[in-house]
Amino acid sequence: MVNLQQIKYIKMKISIGNDHAGPEYKKAIVQYLESKGHQVTNYGTDTEASVDYPDFGHPVATDVEEGKADYGIVICGSGNGIAMTVNKHAGVRAGLCWTKEIAYLTRLHNDANIVSIPARYTSIQQAIEIVETFLETAFEGGRHQNRVDKIACK
Repeated sequence: MVNLQQIKYIKMKISIGNDHAGPEYKKAIVQYLESKGHQVTNYGTDTEASVDYPDFGHPVATDVEEGKADYGIVICGSGNGIAMTVNKHAGVRAGLCWTKEIAYLTRLHNDANIVSIPARYTSIQQAIEIVETFLETAFEGGRHQNRVDKIACK
């Protein structure tokens, strides 16, 4: 089992993408991640001008799918549309998280590799706590591994 204290010190590659509901969230999250020494690839928009969330979700999912990123973070208004988009990619397990407790469980039990944040239903501080919890939680494995193995369509 992974020592959770060690995870806090691992420097990761993280891809992030957002639509027009999340530029301020992304900015704060990127600042937080970079302050921890993580390498961040930004695919998100920087303005509140209306855009299509799949255009910003697919590159994040591709990075995770191809191993170019350890984890992904996606942000849209409800978190649903962009989560649906990234979950179309093989090997991606995105969890919609509106609290840090949900983020904890989506990593612990579901081995999620992308966190989807609903910008219209969380504060920026909550979003940072969600990301922190998501990245610091290891997959528990055990009985959950069998379930995770059954997620992908064959």
